[in-house]
Amino acid sequence: MARILIIGAGGVSQVAVHKCAQASDVFTDICLASRTLSKCDKIAAQLKRPIRTAKVDADNVPQLVKLIKDFRPDVVLNVALPYQDLHIMDACLETGVNYVDTANYEPPDVAHFEYKWQWAYQERFKKKGILALLGSGFDPGVTNVYTAWALKKHFDTIETLDIIDANAGDHGQPFATNFNPEINIREVTAKGRYWEKGKWIETDPLSVKKTMDFPDGIGPKKIYLMFHEELESLTKNFAKKGLKRARFWMTFSDNYLKHLEVLQNVGMTRINPVKYNGQEIIPLQFLKALLPDPASLGPLTKGKTCIGCKIKGTAKDGRKREYYVYNICSHEESYKEVQSQAISYTTGVPAMIGAMLVATGVWKGAGVFNMEDFDPEPFMKKLNKYGLPWTEVFLK
Repeated sequence: MARILIIGAGGVSQVAVHKCAQASDVFTDICLASRTLSKCDKIAAQLKRPIRTAKVDADNVPQLVKLIKDFRPDVVLNVALPYQDLHIMDACLETGVNYVDTANYEPPDVAHFEYKWQWAYQERFKKKGILALLGSGFDPGVTNVYTAWALKKHFDTIETLDIIDANAGDHGQPFATNFNPEINIREVTAKGRYWEKGKWIETDPLSVKKTMDFPDGIGPKKIYLMFHEELESLTKNFAKKGLKRARFWMTFSDNYLKHLEVLQNVGMTRINPVKYNGQEIIPLQFLKALLPDPASLGPLTKGKTCIGCKIKGTAKDGRKREYYVYNICSHEESYKEVQSQAISYTTGVPAMIGAMLVATGVWKGAGVFNMEDFDPEPFMKKLNKYGLPWTEVFLK
């Protein structure tokens, strides 16, 4: 039996709240909080059981502390913006409550994300005797667990890792992002990076691409090399297990890339302020206000996502092995169940599972941890139970 405080009321939060409510045998009490109380109340109204809602500014540590002390959760699930991670971690430290998030910290004024800011909390969380679980989404999150599972079950050493994220859905809009536009565009327009032979190699944004044939009828799609945060922790933890190269790939439609190119060319993706009518505005934040709310895309989006890991290495019997583990998720089925499209579903379900494993003590410890630091087996079993079944294929 556990109490969970969920901070943030976007698309991922909506899924996480639905899934926590479904798991009533574990989560006996749920509180959903965000800066906009009406968003929390709207999500709460979709559920078949009552939950508490609250207004809180996730940038305001005293407000967060007050709410945590009042609700007394066993775990705080942060599905707010990555800019707010450190504030919520500070509040958890002050109150002695376990912390889970889905994405690593990003400073608001720099399009740069890495784990150093959160890893720096290691000794403070350890001294307090509480656990911080970082990146319990799909990528990062499930992809980290897939990699740990592959090593535990199938490989003696992992030599190459390719994480591949395909959204084969269509929402019919000229241009829209499937999650927070500001975070999405900052991520896509950043330089690519991959890890090889102990070094990071940088590439121009989306300059490296190839075609991959995806399963379950999705077919061939162009995939583009990007940097993604799970590469940082996976290379740190698996280099000693024989890892020689790690890359992250994502699909984008030609239409999406053409619109993005035009927006970049006219300066609409800039994150530094400009003067307009005597006041400062940030072009990317203004663009976010113009684009469709990702939550509105749920009933419009058709098709599937396919996210997984392709791994090469040496099997436990000494033979060379190639392996692919992945999930297929339907946009339509996701919306039917939780009124959100598959992008939110594939992040919200693992967020709930990570919080569940921490709250129930299946994953336990004191300090700051990434997903691959724990036994992958309980997580893999719960993926099948809670809506993200996985398939594994031995390619060689």
